[in-house]
Amino acid sequence: MAGVSSESLKAALAEVEPKLPTAPLSLANELFGTLEALDGSAGLRRALTDPSRSAEEKSGLIRGLLAGKVSADAEQIVSSLAASRWADSRDIGDALETIAATVAIAVAESKGAAAGGGASGLEALENDLFAFNTVVGASHELQRALVEPAAAPQQKAELARKLVPSAGEEAQLLIRQAVVAPRGVKPAKLVERFAELAAKRQERWIATVEVTRPLTDEQQSRLQAGLNSLYGRELKVNTVVDPELIGGIRVKVGDEVVDASMLTKLGELRRKLAG
Repeated sequence: MAGVSSESLKAALAEVEPKLPTAPLSLANELFGTLEALDGSAGLRRALTDPSRSAEEKSGLIRGLLAGKVSADAEQIVSSLAASRWADSRDIGDALETIAATVAIAVAESKGAAAGGGASGLEALENDLFAFNTVVGASHELQRALVEPAAAPQQKAELARKLVPSAGEEAQLLIRQAVVAPRGVKPAKLVERFAELAAKRQERWIATVEVTRPLTDEQQSRLQAGLNSLYGRELKVNTVVDPELIGGIRVKVGDEVVDASMLTKLGELRRKLAG
């Protein structure tokens, strides 16, 4: 996914983010169910990605289809996707799959946070997904069974559940989705993609801090407390000494970079002088 579709997905994820700390797993279920309906209707996909239709018209179409059938949050998320611009009719389905998986991943994250560490919930989810792929990867028979066209979706789902019976419910949902609706890829490949999304979200719990010289224990404690307060969660802080910064500090948490280094300030000054 690239170009306008990529931007639409990025905006949709930003819009969904505030809902994630309290989102129930049922929301992910509803979004995956809506994806099934979307994948089953080429006409609907074309209507929702038709550039000649207004955003309001496309959003209204989805609200009419989903009203009373899903939660208000699910309806809002899908209608917002419908109102966005997509380069290809498949892209809206890919985006919905990503958002549904992100909701399930965030539920695991929230459970970990409630137990004392959000990253631990994500680690457990990744381990469950990895365990499934390890079992499947070791057996050609299982691989064939999970893509057998004649097998009913429920049979595949039950087989997948038996392969990792101790997996958490979030992992079970993602694995089930991968074997029941792989959407043109092998189930293990889709599970791998879900694991990558979980790993990406786990980066939000890790702060990489670049400084010009080693910090004292007191400075490290103040830094930890300040970052935890700033981000509202208990971060794992990795400190890297980089003398080339000249002075100041650079902090990276997930995709966010806070750069207060002297080098950056000098660079900005040079650009202003050159301009």
